[in-house]
Order: sequence, then C-alpha cells, then structure tokens
Amino acid sequence: MNYEYPSIAQTAEMLKNKLLSLENKADILKAIEFKALYDELKTLPNDEKSAFGAGVNALRTELANLISTESLGERDLALIDVTAPFDVNVDPTKRPRLLPTSQGSVHPLMAELDKVLEIFYKMGFNAVESREIDDDYHMFGSLNFPENHPARDDYDTFMTEQTDKSGKQFIAPAHTSSMQHRILKEYAGQLESGLPIATVIPGRVFRNEDLDARHEHTFYQVEGVYVGQGVTVGNLIATLKTFLQSYYGKELDVKTQPFYFPFTEPSFEFALSCPFCDKQGCNVCSKSGWIELLGCGLIHPNVLREAGIDPMIYTGFAWGFGIDRLVMMKHGIEDIRHFESAKLEFLRQF
Repeated sequence: MNYEYPSIAQTAEMLKNKLLSLENKADILKAIEFKALYDELKTLPNDEKSAFGAGVNALRTELANLISTESLGERDLALIDVTAPFDVNVDPTKRPRLLPTSQGSVHPLMAELDKVLEIFYKMGFNAVESREIDDDYHMFGSLNFPENHPARDDYDTFMTEQTDKSGKQFIAPAHTSSMQHRILKEYAGQLESGLPIATVIPGRVFRNEDLDARHEHTFYQVEGVYVGQGVTVGNLIATLKTFLQSYYGKELDVKTQPFYFPFTEPSFEFALSCPFCDKQGCNVCSKSGWIELLGCGLIHPNVLREAGIDPMIYTGFAWGFGIDRLVMMKHGIEDIRHFESAKLEFLRQF
C-alpha cells in the first residue's frame, strides 16, 4: 500500500519488518511507533489532520490483515470428516452401520426415473431437465395464468426474497410445466421441417404442502410435450397408455374425465386400471379398481401463440405425473416421506 505522508510510509516499512520477528503478531498493533504518529498528528494544521489520521488508520488495518492471514496460515487445524454422522469419540460398536461405497445403490426414485426415460426414448422423445428456480413468467404467465387469477393460488408456491427485473419474486417451481414455453420456443423450428416437438421434462418440484403419508413438499415430476400437425386427444391417450403398459409390463385399461388446467384445453384427469388387482379392488386402488394418476390435455392455443406457434396449423398435448407415486405403487411403499428421509433401513431395500 502507498502512503501519502513519508513518516507513515517509513513507519509502515519498519513495522512490517518488525512483524516477522514477533512471536505474538498482535503486539505489532501496540507498537510505540503508533504513538509517535499520533504525536505528529497533533502538530499538523487542521486541514491536514483528517488525511493524516486516515493514513494511520489504513496502516493499522493493513497490519491487522497481515496478522489475520499469517495466523490462518500457521494454524494447525484438525481434519474434520463432514460426512460422519457421529462423533469420533463414539464407541465403534455403537456407531450406525453405514453402506460401504462398494455396496452403494441408486436411489429408488432415480432408478425408476431412468426406466421411465428409457421408455420415452424408445417412443421418440428427447429429455430436457427442469429448473429448480424459475420466474413468474414461466411458472404462470407463459402458461395462460392471467394476473391475479385464482388458479395461481392452487399451487401453494414457495417464493424467494430475490426478484426478477420486473420486481416479481423468483419461484421454486410447483410443476415441471414451467419448462413448457422454453421447449416450445427452442424446438419450434422443427415443425417447419415436418418434425414434431416430442420432449419429456423430468425435474424436482416444490409445494407448500401439509406433510403426511401421501403429501410431501419436495417430489419429482415428468412433464411431456408433443406438438405437430393433426395431433388429437386420441394421440394423447394412446401415448400415455403405451407408456404405462410398457412400464408395468401388462395390458391396462385407461379412462379420462374432464378437469381444468389453464394451460390445456380440453383438460383431463387420466386414470388407469389398477395393475395390481386387475380392477378387482385392493388397498393400492382403494378398492375402486382404478388409479387416478396424472393430469393432461391438449395444449391451450394461447400457450402455443405465446411461443410463436400458430394453433391454426399445429396442435399438441401435454401431461405431468409424479415419479414418487409410480414408485410407491410399484413397490408398495406406504409413506412418500421415506424418499427424502435418508433412512438407511429404507434405502437398503433397494
């Protein structure tokens, strides 16, 4: 550091050299040389005192930083194992039994997600991962949610304190549909070449839920988007039925019933015949023989227009389902909270 006053500069050089030989580095801040500088300050004209005092304070700050840097460099810190879920002094026989790396396993959600994506790859879809922080436009605006529309309240979204350029809070997405606008815009050029848009979007989503065996604040979804010429509800139902039959490895019946989503029209709830009891009634399907699995529908014309796609020429469909629920049904898991619990007694079953 360069000092304006020669006396401060000379003192700085002297004290830095002295610092090297001190055992207790902090003693340098009590050096007699500082008293000499303060005595000199009293003799200066009033219009110079402020600048000279600032220079002395800057010297003290510089020395304090040097002391701090040297102290950190010389300190012999014990190594900390941040992965250890116990104190090192705990008797080894009382420590939790951990999975050795040679016997580790893929989390059941990720294992099933790989299977789901593999099926869609074979059906001609590509995959794009969703985001875990997004903005109001992609969560709502681009999906035909008008400002202050009550449908926005249905999602119980988590908001951040940070805001975007328009002053709206960022959002932890409550559905993977927040990627729909980006997918439509990115692949719109394929439509002019005669190729459809066919993309699945896996991702983690977040909702302000009251936690119980069937509800969790963090879970995984897979969104599907397909757009082309002459696409109908029949194509939507056939696509989902083909996927589900491949996933469960058996013939299934499916049915739809009308529902409401702002970003699809018409919109449906999609149900499949229970793959575990063949519609005879069991605990998985609550004795009904059917399982309501997902929401779907034809992409709303306003959503297509917002992405620069002419709905008079092209139509498409979209759906979204939870990976957690597929895994729970497939393996008979009774509580969704197990997935985020990190309990080894649960994970060892997979």
